[in-house]
Amino acid sequence: MGMFFRWLQANSGKLLFVAISIFIIFLVYTLNNVPVSGFENKLLYLLKKYGYVILFVWSILEGEMGLIMGGLLCHSGGMNLFLAIFVAGLGGFVGDQIYFYTGRYNKEYIHKKFTHHSRKFALATLMLRKYGMGIIFIQRYMYGMRTILPIAIGLTRYSAKKFAVINLISAWCWAALTIVPIWYFGKEITDLFHKLLSNWYYVLPVVFLVLFVIYKKIKKHY
Repeated sequence: MGMFFRWLQANSGKLLFVAISIFIIFLVYTLNNVPVSGFENKLLYLLKKYGYVILFVWSILEGEMGLIMGGLLCHSGGMNLFLAIFVAGLGGFVGDQIYFYTGRYNKEYIHKKFTHHSRKFALATLMLRKYGMGIIFIQRYMYGMRTILPIAIGLTRYSAKKFAVINLISAWCWAALTIVPIWYFGKEITDLFHKLLSNWYYVLPVVFLVLFVIYKKIKKHY
């Protein structure tokens, strides 16, 4: 069992990339094979069936694309706006709690695997000391520090209960600030998607590029 967990830690980045890739492929495949026609109807069918589950899982990964999908479904009436914000915020909260407790209970592993991020960890610690709960509240909007900050806070003696409360409020604000504008401008965004899907051969390279960027980011962190 101990060997299994060591193998799991050593390959966590690759496993995460594979999981994300399978998830994206599943969504694309299912979207193209649902028994309705038209992009908006397909999206509505898929998200009506798996919507809140997809939104929750995607939010754990702190992916704004999942929130965009949720906002579009709220616009079309297939999802409740307030429930979507609640579920997405809960997913974002769970994601950061995982990072926090990874730092809290796996300090040796973190120091070993994240040696190339030592400056970011030092910066995160300094920001926590200077800004306190404020940095926890805005860390989701800090590109390049979104993963580092909750892990770094977990490495300190910062109160787990206090972190959880601030993290939950922050996650719901993050979800609302993303979903509400998408819900409001849903028609314009849907029209843009229609144009993109009518020229799918231009979109395919973008999908591969997104997967490549995700892979590079995960490889860098792990």
